[in-house]
Amino acid sequence: MGFSSSDDSTFDNQIATRLRSLRAERNWSLDELARLSGVSRATLSRLENAEVSPTAAVLGRLCAAYGMTMSRLMRMVEDAFAPIVRHDEQWVWSDPQNGFERRSVSPPNAALAGEVIQGTLPPGASIIYPEASKPGLEHHLVLLDGKLTLTIADRAYELRAGDCLRYQLYGATEFATPDDSGAKYLLFMV
Repeated sequence: MGFSSSDDSTFDNQIATRLRSLRAERNWSLDELARLSGVSRATLSRLENAEVSPTAAVLGRLCAAYGMTMSRLMRMVEDAFAPIVRHDEQWVWSDPQNGFERRSVSPPNAALAGEVIQGTLPPGASIIYPEASKPGLEHHLVLLDGKLTLTIADRAYELRAGDCLRYQLYGATEFATPDDSGAKYLLFMV
């Protein structure tokens, strides 16, 4: 079965191990990673020791520093893949700060170009990613339910259920829901 938000301590330990190994692979000090990511040295240390749970915003900053998507940062890329990814096997993570839920519908794979995530934001939520994790990455966001304002490099797009926003990501983004509506969407990354 996939990871779920009920396994918070397991996830914190897995992400701690993953963050330590990524930093070691690059031979970066905590100070260097702090400079590159804009995340404090103290927070990085606490994340690597599984003393705190990461937020989507912090993970976004780390993705930009490492030049990889959040899925690739959070999990090792599958070497082989099964054609079907059953719903109960899809990995789910929840941001402890704002209730954002991220489901890896089609996880990253070395042999496949794209991946698909399902995002769910509660009413009145906002997530800001200060820079693109991988500049130029193609995104196709399909809003399944609710309302969502997606701001890309200072241009806001108001989305309603059924709308699709296509873009290449180069700068900052903000995902925001109004106080009276959450949002559920699929994000295809190629």
